[in-house]
Amino acid sequence: MTLLTRAIAFAAQAHEGMCRKGTDIPYIVHPMEAAAIASTITDDECILAAAVLHDVMEDCGVCFDSLCAAFGERVAELVDNESHTPHPDMRASWLMRKQETIGKIARAGRDSQIIALADKLSNMRAIHRDWRHEGEALFLRFNQHDKRLHAWYYRSCCALLRDRLGDTDAWRELNALIEDVFADAAPVCSPPIDGCAV
Repeated sequence: MTLLTRAIAFAAQAHEGMCRKGTDIPYIVHPMEAAAIASTITDDECILAAAVLHDVMEDCGVCFDSLCAAFGERVAELVDNESHTPHPDMRASWLMRKQETIGKIARAGRDSQIIALADKLSNMRAIHRDWRHEGEALFLRFNQHDKRLHAWYYRSCCALLRDRLGDTDAWRELNALIEDVFADAAPVCSPPIDGCAV
């Protein structure tokens, strides 16, 4: 069984019974889509395996050592780069967690940035699809309801990914979807960092 096949089986079991937020779509669809997106940029099996596994630490409680034992240190480190420690008050910590993600993308190497791009594009495809049907009410399903802050987050991620991955179809699609969904969202700065009011 290949590394990628084992990663798919592991992720499917870890995410068993979970659905995408506000939908009945099995959660495993998202990491599978992320891996498919990553495969348009690289055929590196460790990156593709990490793309499939990218949420198992954060959302399923799988520890680094378990991933390392099952898939090797490189895959575990790539997954760890995509993960943050969950906070019990998800709405209060939203901005903090997003700033952490942006910081990780800024410091990441190209391998980790491929996974970040794949994750963000999969999310933006879902947001764009549902936004076309639900309109602004879509944002009420998230821990953070302010569309302007979602715009800030996705635009920040996209800008950081441009240098290494701006020549890929995946980055161009991400940028286009962001600009479509958030065309009416005025830019905001990040309150806890610079004190600017939103």
